Amino acid sequence: MIEVNYCSADDAVKHIQPGNRVFIHGSAATPVCLVQAMQRRYHELYNVELVSITTLGDVNFDKPEHRKSFYFNSLFVSAATRSVANSEDGDYVPIFLSQIPQLFRQNILTIDVALIQVSPPDAHGFCSLGTSVDIARAAVEMAKYVIAQVNPLMPRTHGQGYIHIKKIDAMVWQMSELPEVDYSTDVSDAVKKIGYNVASLVDDGATLQLGIGSIPDQVLCNLTTHKNLGLHTEMFSDGIIPLIERGNINNSQKKLNTGRSVTSFITGTRKLYDYVNDNPGIRVMDISYVNDTGTIRQNPKATAINSAIEIDLTGQICSDSIGTYQYSGIGGQMDFIHGASLSEGGKPIIALPSQTNKGISRIVPFLKEGAGVVTTRGHVHWVVTEYGIVNLFGKSLKQRAKALIEIAHPDHRETLEHAYYKRFEKVRA
Repeated sequence: MIEVNYCSADDAVKHIQPGNRVFIHGSAATPVCLVQAMQRRYHELYNVELVSITTLGDVNFDKPEHRKSFYFNSLFVSAATRSVANSEDGDYVPIFLSQIPQLFRQNILTIDVALIQVSPPDAHGFCSLGTSVDIARAAVEMAKYVIAQVNPLMPRTHGQGYIHIKKIDAMVWQMSELPEVDYSTDVSDAVKKIGYNVASLVDDGATLQLGIGSIPDQVLCNLTTHKNLGLHTEMFSDGIIPLIERGNINNSQKKLNTGRSVTSFITGTRKLYDYVNDNPGIRVMDISYVNDTGTIRQNPKATAINSAIEIDLTGQICSDSIGTYQYSGIGGQMDFIHGASLSEGGKPIIALPSQTNKGISRIVPFLKEGAGVVTTRGHVHWVVTEYGIVNLFGKSLKQRAKALIEIAHPDHRETLEHAYYKRFEKVRA
């Protein structure tokens, strides 16, 4: 038997010192008890830089006392960090998700302390990073000091997430439910229609990548008659389970990891966490592998399904900011949009509602001032709304504008047509 010595969270985080850079394990693996213990030391810490992608759970970084002690340098902005990242007490690093491990491995962002959450060690002393291998594997490799929240409710996943207790400097036993996210509730008619439209583009034998949110989940609901689908995606959610159980997803046509579903992180409900536990049919891998364009393109008919905040009439995609306000991040959208476009029979797809909940068009003459272009107009191919499907690949600026107007909300088409005339036709007059 492997002997394990546990300590309290408060004792474990005493190693964090002023001026340290601290990595926080993300998504469903957010080590809430360790983060909260670190936050309780706000009165004696200062100039501590926090780096992470999405964080979930009760980890509020917006309290005034936390802002004084911690500077959140987000690699992907989420609800818990959004207000801080858009203030003087935080910032955002624009970067492809696939390249974040390079920041750690090349010591561009040196990690002093890594806060992670793992499954209990097995008989050989190996824990699992569980639901999130993504960028955490590289952070653990490079961190000078590793503190682990050991949680028996963390699923033990197959793939590249194994970590031996010899690599962990302090271990804290904390049994607690993982944060849950359910994308199947309160789905609008527009999103349901978009899911149907996108599913009509998916071929039998396609290898799927699905982004975050209700649209990808609705796409999955419409794939129940498809055959021999594969899964190579950065995120794995509840909607995938029925397709695997029915045999729609069997990964038989993939050239890489044939017969196995590949992902980098898992976020959903307890049902999902139990499903992936010790499941050899699912491999949870380093994001530098999963999101590598060279990896993605090797699987046939790679079909990447992502969303956007807005798209201009030339095809520029903004999916990470609302004007200058940083809402999320570049993430893996460009990794998969480009990778899918290079795959034999691949389809890169951007799917978005034609307008916001407030009735503002998402198809616009120009992106908002300060908006970030995540997917360039040179990379965009398929665009889908509830009003139709267009393929912009190979189309001129004028052809693109006309095509996008056709799938815009009817209430906004006249305004967009005026913008088209002003930009492209008025010159002739």
